[in-house]
Amino acid sequence: MPNQIRDLHTVDETTFPYIFEENATVPLNSSEGTVRVNIYRPKTQEKVPVLVTYAPYGKDIPYRDFHAKSFSELNPQQKSEHSAWETPDPGFWTQHGYAVVRADERGCGQSPGKLDTMSRGTSEAFFEVVEWAAEQAWSSGKVGLLGISYYAGTQWRVAARKPKGLAAIVPWEGMSDYYRDRCRHGGILSNQFITFWWNRQVVSNQYGRPGRRAANWGPDTLEGDLSEEELVRNRQDQTIDNVNNHFRDEDYYASKEFDLADIEVPLLSVANWGGILLHLRGSVQGYMHAGSDLKYLRFITGRHDLPFYYEEEVELQRSFLDAFLKGDDRVGWSEKGKLPPVDMVLRKGDVGFNDAKAEKAYPRRIESEWPIARTQYTRYYLTPKRSLSTSAPDLKDEAKISYKALGKLDNPQLVQFTSPPFEAETEITGHVVAHLAVSASKETGEQADPPSDIDIFLTLRHISPEGKEIYYTGTAGDPVPLTKGWLRVSLRKIENQHPKHREWLPHREYRSTDVQEVKADTVYEVDVEIWPTNVVVEKGGKIVVEVASGDTQGCGIFGHNDPQDRSEKVFGGLNSLHFSGEHQNYVTLPVMPPKGS
Repeated sequence: MPNQIRDLHTVDETTFPYIFEENATVPLNSSEGTVRVNIYRPKTQEKVPVLVTYAPYGKDIPYRDFHAKSFSELNPQQKSEHSAWETPDPGFWTQHGYAVVRADERGCGQSPGKLDTMSRGTSEAFFEVVEWAAEQAWSSGKVGLLGISYYAGTQWRVAARKPKGLAAIVPWEGMSDYYRDRCRHGGILSNQFITFWWNRQVVSNQYGRPGRRAANWGPDTLEGDLSEEELVRNRQDQTIDNVNNHFRDEDYYASKEFDLADIEVPLLSVANWGGILLHLRGSVQGYMHAGSDLKYLRFITGRHDLPFYYEEEVELQRSFLDAFLKGDDRVGWSEKGKLPPVDMVLRKGDVGFNDAKAEKAYPRRIESEWPIARTQYTRYYLTPKRSLSTSAPDLKDEAKISYKALGKLDNPQLVQFTSPPFEAETEITGHVVAHLAVSASKETGEQADPPSDIDIFLTLRHISPEGKEIYYTGTAGDPVPLTKGWLRVSLRKIENQHPKHREWLPHREYRSTDVQEVKADTVYEVDVEIWPTNVVVEKGGKIVVEVASGDTQGCGIFGHNDPQDRSEKVFGGLNSLHFSGEHQNYVTLPVMPPKGS
């Protein structure tokens, strides 16, 4: 860095109900740079456990400035002078005997160094912050991790590194697989969110970026601004890297890999049924594959920003963390088998969306495992008449349904298959997979090149007995369907001998060596992972399976429309579904048996 690094650490013991230390320095041994943290700790002589957060969003940007509307809707008990987006509120947690250490990720805010979000290097820096927090004179030596989204996704990675002092983690809606959950759904680039996220929340807070205070985006870099050339040199741009890298065996993605089985600390993973384009899959997979002896999975609904702060959810967090950071286990978290590991909310009825009070009508249920052992995986066959049937269609003649490739959200190209009305109330809970027979062809004789790949976009929808589609609360409060799934057909290869492979959850490695040819006018049978879901379909309700060639309703800001990743030359033309005695199409739904059966 061209600017001289200074000691900026200040301590305020009088202004707030807690001691506030600003810009304490964590020196890094793993890489060049420094991590600066703010510390909020109780006014006590006793050593206290520590909650650590680490992200690029700015430890000094107040929640009210970061997202004013969200802050206005926040539980008032979780508002203080130092509230920050997606993190535990210092005002609340210091009252309950915890210190909060909030770090500016390396290269962001007041932390000099290379900005390289979600990388191995920044995870190593987080590791050092955790160990530093455990060693401070005011620390009990016990560290917990608590936060939403990015603040949750980083927890999986650092916990796998086993830093000294880490005692428990609460990843709240946090993706655990950078490639599959976030960047490339089924191999298809999820570019719109990456661009939005990077420009609004990351590069806007890069260390040395001028004009932050003027934009009401936290303080300017205290050691001075950097030139645009220096800023570019000091960052890895996700909007560029994710376009230029396609496979998990390329250095870019491979460097971000870790093994969930290496996680040993107690964990409480919180998954949101509405997070169907970013965090849901990773929250569930993280729970399933973490090596922790004590692990719990909790399902919620609602927006991704507010439920974390609901009074009942905060008390759940505190109960869990008290058990492992204070030795105060009031309910049995630390006694294996005493508490059911899975606590889920059931989406029953049409309560609307983005209405927290209405969603309280959803009942909860506990389970002893995930996926639920009594699940009846049931095939619903797609038919040429665009219906769904639990019986395989008796097809004497071949048939196909075609739709234009490269559908856009404002002009979706799709076909829907609708079930008959359900004869009894039916619960669908768990993992979903679709088996399709697909092909690509020229749309007209004028098309210069035949297509050489196919992108499949699948959506599961719920229709009420009254014939109205029921929408659920998405990540940003938008109306979303039940769930979605994707596949790039050239990446169809399944690792059926892999220990993570299941019939209801096909495992793919997405390596460059896994690419398989897609020829025009050739039928390919593929299995498509659809993200897990839950719904209770009332008697008379229906399920719709939607097959499309691009994003359709419910994708929100998570669109897949990069022209380089989805070019007309490769994907243009027609896509078709084929039906015959040889080619069957079906979706396998995880049906819960009726009570008493």
